[in-house]
Amino acid sequence: MNNTSLFEDFEPTTEKQWKQKIQFELQGKDFNDTLVWKSIEGIDVKPFYHSESYSKSPEIEYNSSDWNIGHSIYVKSVEKSNIHAIYLVESGVECLYFTIPQETISIETLLENIDLSRIPIYFETLFISEKFTKKLQQYSEKKNTTFYILNDPIGQLSKSGNWFKNIKSDIEKLNKILISGNELKGVISVDLGLFQNAGSSIVQQLAYTLAQVNEYLNLFNGKLVKSVVFKLSIGSNYFFEIAKIQALRLLWQSLTKDYGVSIDCHIISQPSKRNKTIYDYNTNMLRTTTECMSAILGSSDTIINMPYDQLYHKANKFGDRLSRNQLLILKNESYFDVVSNPTEGVYYIETLTKGLAQKALELFKDIEKEGGYLKLLKQGIIQRKIKAHSLKEQLFYDEGSEGLLGTHFQENTSDKMKADLELYPFVKQNVRKTLLEPIIPRRIAENIEQKRLKYE
Repeated sequence: MNNTSLFEDFEPTTEKQWKQKIQFELQGKDFNDTLVWKSIEGIDVKPFYHSESYSKSPEIEYNSSDWNIGHSIYVKSVEKSNIHAIYLVESGVECLYFTIPQETISIETLLENIDLSRIPIYFETLFISEKFTKKLQQYSEKKNTTFYILNDPIGQLSKSGNWFKNIKSDIEKLNKILISGNELKGVISVDLGLFQNAGSSIVQQLAYTLAQVNEYLNLFNGKLVKSVVFKLSIGSNYFFEIAKIQALRLLWQSLTKDYGVSIDCHIISQPSKRNKTIYDYNTNMLRTTTECMSAILGSSDTIINMPYDQLYHKANKFGDRLSRNQLLILKNESYFDVVSNPTEGVYYIETLTKGLAQKALELFKDIEKEGGYLKLLKQGIIQRKIKAHSLKEQLFYDEGSEGLLGTHFQENTSDKMKADLELYPFVKQNVRKTLLEPIIPRRIAENIEQKRLKYE
């Protein structure tokens, strides 16, 4: 049977006809007041989208089927981290993300018996060091490797309130790293996750990220930078989060075009902590599953899942295994690695993508007019804007417009957690001297959880 002929038997329905039918069913109620809702990002979401009012977005180069299952390891012991890494690779992990606290660690020991020809490696360093970059470079020249080192001194200032040392030293070191790490896949990163977990809107996340990476491009004129790794945290607004990732690629394409350079946009995504809870903690698995789905469909290069108990348990095999299996199921059993661009032609998502990109671009231009990201960060304006949106979002949950399952509704009052806390799950604020106010991540459920723990 020729499937094309099936549709020839039906007259196409125009957008006007759909709207008339809906208006009839509304029985006199206003279409816009009843069915069109405004998101917290200020975007009007319609009940349906039609080809007549749709204009295709600019082409973005990506492949949603080509993504890696990642896993993060904090390197306390090099030998134990190596054993753990080998176990993860044997269990289906396709790339590794090492957090490196000291520049003296042995790269050879850490990566021993790992097939570096097929396992990409990310190194997030808690310092900025040309010496460590040279070690990676020399090792990479001996092996067939895909290495990324994630240097982000401006991100360090944003989240801690201080540079690694000072602005002059950090930027000079980064400039040397760009030169000495030319064989690595990338040496600069920007963390959108900091903004998301602190309560920023999607538009703010995109605009602040663009403004931050623009600081790097201005400093180095874009010529030394061949790749930027963007670290995203994905929230629970499913379609908006898909559109967020695609809007980031669209904005990056536009920015680099203005600089006249071609710089790879490499995206690592992981679920947000902002909407996770310690009570009714199994719902965290539902949240992380849909968030990983958004990350895949949005076109992430690597996805690192979050264990359901990460907020209150130390790293453990059971939580890690479940988080890893969620991605394995999505990739190997749910066919999330088959279609290269599953959202192409989805009018809703493509409209959201353009809407978010446009609003983010407008905010980015305002930031640049005011002197750029660093200037506004030092003045505390970025922090105040994030706080204002965070409080606005928190109010939606506190008043009941939004809610978290098991926390704001369908609460299990017999659920006890005090005896199960191995980690402190709330914001820690140590008194220390900083150059500026840091951007502080905060979960939506924290106030409610602290009250519940107090009265257990």
